[in-house]
Amino acid sequence: MATNQEHVKLLGATGSPFVCRVQIALKLKGIEYEFLEENLATKSELLLKYNPVHKKVPVFVHNDKPISESLVILEYIDEVWKQNPILPTDPHQRALARFWSKFIDDKIVSASSKSVFTLDEKEREKNVEETTEALQFLQNELKGNIWIPLVQDIIGLQLFTAEKFPKLYNWSQEFLDHPVVKETIPPREPLFAFFKGRYESLLAASK
Repeated sequence: MATNQEHVKLLGATGSPFVCRVQIALKLKGIEYEFLEENLATKSELLLKYNPVHKKVPVFVHNDKPISESLVILEYIDEVWKQNPILPTDPHQRALARFWSKFIDDKIVSASSKSVFTLDEKEREKNVEETTEALQFLQNELKGNIWIPLVQDIIGLQLFTAEKFPKLYNWSQEFLDHPVVKETIPPREPLFAFFKGRYESLLAASK
C-alpha cells in the first residue's frame, strides 16, 4: 500500500523564499520528494495545469493532487505528516503562527522585494518605511526573515542590522546555523548575482 511519502513533487524556482520555505519543511519532516525546476519566464504546461489561477510557484503535488501557496502547503504537510511538528498544537498558538506568517509575507517580504524592483524613489521610500515598521513589530513579537540581508545589499540600504534589530538579527543567525536550513538555502553568491542582474536590467531598461 502506498505511504504518504510516495508520489510527492515540488514545482519551484531556485532563489524563491517561498519555495525554500517548503523545502525546509519537507527536510525537517524527512519527506522524500521530486523537485521540478520551473522557468518562470515561460511557465511549463505542468505549472499551468497544477496552478491555473496564480500560475506561480511553489506548487506541492501529493499523489497527483496539487496545492498552491507556501503557507497553505506548510499546513497541509504538517497535518499529513505528524512527525517533527512545524506549527503549535494549541489552537490559539496555531492561529497566532498563521497570523504572523502572513504578516511577514505581506508586510516584509512583499515590501522589501518591491524595494528592489522599483526605480521610483518615492515608492521605494514608502516600501522601506513599511518594511522597517513591520520589522519593529517583529523585534518585539517574532522572528526575522533570511532574505532581507540579501535584498538590502542589492539596493544599498541597511534595513535589517544588529544595531537596529538585535533580537531579530541574533535569531536569524541561529536559524541560518540550523543544519537543515544550511543544507536547503541556496548559496548566497548565485542568489545575489541573480537578483543583482535583474535589478541592473531594470536600471538599464529605464535609461
